[in-house]
Amino acid sequence: MSDRFGKLAERQMQKALAEKKFSGLEGEGRPLPDRPEAAFVDAGEAVGYRIMHEHGALPEEIALRKAVEAAKADYAKAETPEDKRTAMARIAELQMKVAIAAEARKRFMG
Repeated sequence: MSDRFGKLAERQMQKALAEKKFSGLEGEGRPLPDRPEAAFVDAGEAVGYRIMHEHGALPEEIALRKAVEAAKADYAKAETPEDKRTAMARIAELQMKVAIAAEARKRFMG
């Protein structure tokens, strides 16, 4: 079934190319952006994330992942053991929230 879908999609793309429907699109002639995180995301979720990104919406899980990265940067800058402990506690708290958000998304998506 997926082979038939692939062939259908390929025919549709070739038809659109022949009709020059891909001309003048935003980003034409440039390489696709590098999105290594998309390798671990279901195609349907990737489309949803892309649509939300294009409209300025940021899923909670993604916002939390960014906060984790910021907290890790704070840890790297921390100079005293007390500051490092505080930063580690913040990282742990944020990672727990990421896991909860991911689990909620999985349950919601089925």
